[in-house]
Formats: sequence, C-alpha cells, structure tokens
Amino acid sequence: MSAIFINQKVVHYEVLGRGRPVIFLHGWVGSWRYWISVMQTASMACRTYALDLWGFGDTEKNHSEYQLENQLKLLTVFMEQMGIGKAALVGHGLGGVVSLLFALRFPEMVDRLMVTACPFSISMINNRLRSQSPLELADWLVGKQAAMDTVRADAIKTDPLALSVSIDDLCHINLEETLQAVKVPCILAYGQNDTAILNPKLENLPEFSHTIFFDNSGHFPMLEESSKFNRLLADFLALPSGEPPGQLQLKEEWKRRVR
Repeated sequence: MSAIFINQKVVHYEVLGRGRPVIFLHGWVGSWRYWISVMQTASMACRTYALDLWGFGDTEKNHSEYQLENQLKLLTVFMEQMGIGKAALVGHGLGGVVSLLFALRFPEMVDRLMVTACPFSISMINNRLRSQSPLELADWLVGKQAAMDTVRADAIKTDPLALSVSIDDLCHINLEETLQAVKVPCILAYGQNDTAILNPKLENLPEFSHTIFFDNSGHFPMLEESSKFNRLLADFLALPSGEPPGQLQLKEEWKRRVR
C-alpha cells in the first residue's frame, strides 16, 4: 500500500506500469480497488495510478474535506507530489465529476478524459445514494456477482457523509456547462441498465466529446463488460493527443473507424 500526506492526512493510492500517466478516480460506491483489472490492462502501455478520495477506502476520513472543492485539491496536490505535469483522467461517478471540474480548471494538466456514470444534474442521481449505507448500496448495485466483489470489499470503509456532502454540492454546479467549456477529448460512458445514475439526454455535445452506452451493463461497466471497457480505453489512450474520440465506435468489438 502506498500513501502520501496532504494537509497532514493520509491519502492512499496504488500504481502500476510505466509510460504516460493515467489516473483512475472511483465513484460513490467502492474505492480504488475495482479499477485493478483496468489498471493491469492499461499498465502495459501506461503508468497507472488509482487513489482513494477523501472519506473512501484507506484515505483518511475527515468531514472538513468532503466538499468537491477539497476533492479537487486532493487531485491537484497528488499530481504535484507524484511529479505528474499532465495525465489522462478516468473517472467513475464522483470521480467523473471531479475529473470534469479538474479539466475545466486545469486544462493544461489534462490530456484526455473518460468519465463513466457521471451525473450532469442532481435529478440524474437515485435518492438511494443519499439514504442508504455504503454497504447497502454495494449490495443493491452489484448483487451476488462474484466478479464485482471488489466493490463490496471496501464499501464498508466509506464514510456516508462523504457521499451526501459531495452529492449536495452538485446542486450548485451545472456540469452540462462545464462539459461545454472543457476543451480536451472526452468520452462519456454509461451502462444502459444503470439504476444509480440515469442515462443523460445530452444535446449539442462539444466536438471533443463522444457518448458511449454499454448495453449489458449497470453502474459498473468496467466490471460487467470489462473486455469492451478495456478495449475502449486502450483505443482512446492510443489516439494522438488532442484528437477527438468521435472515431471510436462499438461494433462486434472496439475498432477504429476507417476514414
């Protein structure tokens, strides 16, 4: 287990591989742990990092740090301490929100974005995320699927207040406007059967953004359709820096569109 200190508090992270940096940010249910398989695949070409945000996993629990602004600061200081000047960000749920806000504020530090199950308004979020315990939420979202035990494993470590505070913060943020202002390539990925985050109805996406739906997934497509998710991410990371991801499409497998 690796850790750094931010504001004299422990922040846990893991790292694999060598190459261009990719940072994975978890959602409201679980921790860094459910990224393991994706990290192992991506680490063949990249240096992959996954960290636990304030209130999750093995990062310190401190109520004063749970606002989205402080989660942004955590990512900023983490990159500074790791010597990362620019990285690809892969975020899920809460991690997707943090990734988009970070890309808006620090575009020079973000090469590309892949955000999964990211809500663009508070109305997209199922109320159960604020009313149930983290362990109850894990049971609801993953059921008895052994492939998703990594979600349940660290759910018990989550401070419920870390969920409610960050979700309440979304009431004051217009993420659709944020997306329009972000000028780095961005994939928006959603599980067609997600019961935690409703699928968005986004119109007039900016040219740098591209939406993908995983037909056989719920809230965790990186686990439920792992081979497709990993292939999509690998193809996205292989694109030249600054190239829009609209050429990526889903057929029988992830392929580059022939021009």
